Amino acid sequence: MPDTHLNNHHRDTLTALFAHPTSGNIRWVDVVSLIGALGDIEEKHDGRFRVTIGGEVEVFDRSHGKDVTLEQITDLRRMLTHAGFGPQSDGKQPGSED
Repeated sequence: MPDTHLNNHHRDTLTALFAHPTSGNIRWVDVVSLIGALGDIEEKHDGRFRVTIGGEVEVFDRSHGKDVTLEQITDLRRMLTHAGFGPQSDGKQPGSED
C-alpha cells in the first residue's frame, strides 16, 4: 500500500467527497490524485479507470465533465469507508503506527 499520509489538498478532496449536501464541484483530477495516495488507479485502454482502495476494486468511466458525478461520489464514499477512510480521517490507514 502506498504511503497514506495525505497532504492538505488530498484531505480537502476527502472532506469534499463526504460533505453534506454533496458537492457538485469535485474535480476528477483531484479524485484521481487522492486515489493514487490511498490506493491504486490504472487507466485502461478503453478510457475507464480501475480503482483499488483497500480490498475493493471498482471500474469507473472517466467523468464527461471536469467534475465527478453523484454516482461516482457514492461509490467512492463506500470504497473509502470500507478501507477506513472518511471525512475525519487523518490520512493514515487504520492500525498504522506513526
